[in-house]
Amino acid sequence: MSSRITLKTKGKTVKGAKDSEKSRADCLKEWSTWGMKKAKVITHYGFIPLVIIIGMNSDPKPQLYQLLSPV
Repeated sequence: MSSRITLKTKGKTVKGAKDSEKSRADCLKEWSTWGMKKAKVITHYGFIPLVIIIGMNSDPKPQLYQLLSPV
């Protein structure tokens, strides 16, 4: 009988031919994380301009300085 030694690794494994194919769950998780990061940036920089544009299109039509002034 020949004894075979196998090494068990902890943590990340080395990518080989078998590991090169990602599962659908991993791809979905990766893409959803990417999409949420992009949505966060778009929301962060787009919220105030969106409020100004909506305010300028309402009745009565205010001037830009009226929308931006605190009073």
